[in-house]
Formats: sequence, structure tokens, C-alpha cells
Amino acid sequence: MRQKLNRIVTAVALAFILMFATTDAYSQCAMCRATVESNVGTGSDASGNEVGSGLNMGILYLMVVPYLLIGTVGFLWYKNSRKNANKA
Repeated sequence: MRQKLNRIVTAVALAFILMFATTDAYSQCAMCRATVESNVGTGSDASGNEVGSGLNMGILYLMVVPYLLIGTVGFLWYKNSRKNANKA
């Protein structure tokens, strides 16, 4: 019992350490980053909004897809477990 508690406390402590020990991530390709920085630096509205909006929408798509996949698997799992519970 004590070992299990120690493992849980260690896992929670590790999660908090990893959550707060972050660094800046420069994830864009070199050309995308240079384009966004030059558009923001020059203050160009027309092309800056298009590039910035495109990057933001790409980030949103990348963020939403894993949640949709996990939600779909969870829903199918729930539906299957309810179906099996009704049979028993």
C-alpha cells in the first residue's frame, strides 16, 4: 500500500515539475517564421492577416484532431460497454 502511494506521489510530483519546466518552442519552419516576423515588423495588414490567420487555423486544426479522436474512441467504448451491460 505504501509503495503504491509513493508511486502516485512521485508521478504527481513529476507531472508538476514537467508542467512548469517549459521552454519556448520555435516550431515553425524557417520560412513561415521569417514571413510572419517580417509582416508583423513592417505592419502590413493585408498579407499579415492572411499569414497569421492561416497559421492560427493550422494550429487549431492540429489541436482539435486528437480531441476528436479520443472523444470518438471514448464514445464507442462507452456505447459498447453499455451494450454489454444490457446483455448481462
